[in-house]
Amino acid sequence: MPVHTSESSQGGPEARGKGVGLGLALVSALAFGGSGVAAKPLIEAGLDPLHVVWLRVTGAALVMLPVAVRHRALLRRRPALLAGFGLLAVAGVQACYFAAISRIPVGVALLVEYLAPALVLGWVRFVQRRPVTRAAALGVVLAVGGLACVVEVWSGLSFDALGLLLALGAACCQVGYFVLSDQGSDAGEDAPDPLGVIAYGLLIGALVLTVVARPWGMDWSVLSGSASMNGTRVAAGLLLAWIVLIATVLAYVTGVLSVRRLSPQVAGVVACLEAVIATVLAWVLLGEHLSAPQIVGGVVVLVGAFIAQSSAPAKAPAEPVASGGRNGSCPRAGSATMGRRASAAPSWPVAPRGGAAG
Repeated sequence: MPVHTSESSQGGPEARGKGVGLGLALVSALAFGGSGVAAKPLIEAGLDPLHVVWLRVTGAALVMLPVAVRHRALLRRRPALLAGFGLLAVAGVQACYFAAISRIPVGVALLVEYLAPALVLGWVRFVQRRPVTRAAALGVVLAVGGLACVVEVWSGLSFDALGLLLALGAACCQVGYFVLSDQGSDAGEDAPDPLGVIAYGLLIGALVLTVVARPWGMDWSVLSGSASMNGTRVAAGLLLAWIVLIATVLAYVTGVLSVRRLSPQVAGVVACLEAVIATVLAWVLLGEHLSAPQIVGGVVVLVGAFIAQSSAPAKAPAEPVASGGRNGSCPRAGSATMGRRASAAPSWPVAPRGGAAG
């Protein structure tokens, strides 16, 4: 029947696109989540955490420089988008996160930062006035609750108001990562190229972090030696290459592309897997064993992410709105692991994205 054929032709590509988006989101979470395992040995070898972040972002910016040159027209067409991505999704998440962990426990900072998926839902529902599914909301609740177990937030509760505000700032910047990643996804041929956005975001983030990190005071000799990974000596250059190429370039590219195929709220929940992946990798590669609550929490995060990604995004009414057209000043749908995401914390294996963690 014609109706049946039409529905099949529409549902098939949509389902395949969602599957590809989920795969990309998982690759991004894996790449971002592995940043801490590679960065922590460098920190223990003598590098300041903020210097590791600067090396990560600056190295990735240099790798993506040819892409930036190729898409230089974006500087004229979408300067606000590029500036926002660089300031929020790259520099903002990492600067706020490291400032936060200097005042409050890392686990608390991570939990506050990974409230980003809930904030994404709030953005979509109350700012953009778009419906969200109950499954997505349930997934957020489960993911955040499970994450509290993964980071064992009860082991170091502290009520430093400024530290909590900085961690919340990191969460808001991570929301910016997902929101800006989705910018123009329904604009067809006029949509900004995601690779160009990432390239210029990294360049802008590198410039901002240069001022914050002041790399001229870094101990460069560490990079010519080796670092210990659970008793095994690994070349520092190899660890840095992993952080730059895998935990930043690959992580950002797959992360932004996944948001283009999934709704930002779903991609945000899947990004919570970064904390689980980072903790598991630290267990395997760094010998940092998981407790029973961490294992249970990891399972809960996985369940929450599965519930959220398996639900169909809520649809807005098909009828045109009174004013007509889409509000061009806001992204289409609403977001960790920037994650994003800082590259590592001195006393904890989990690393948020920068955006995301990374």
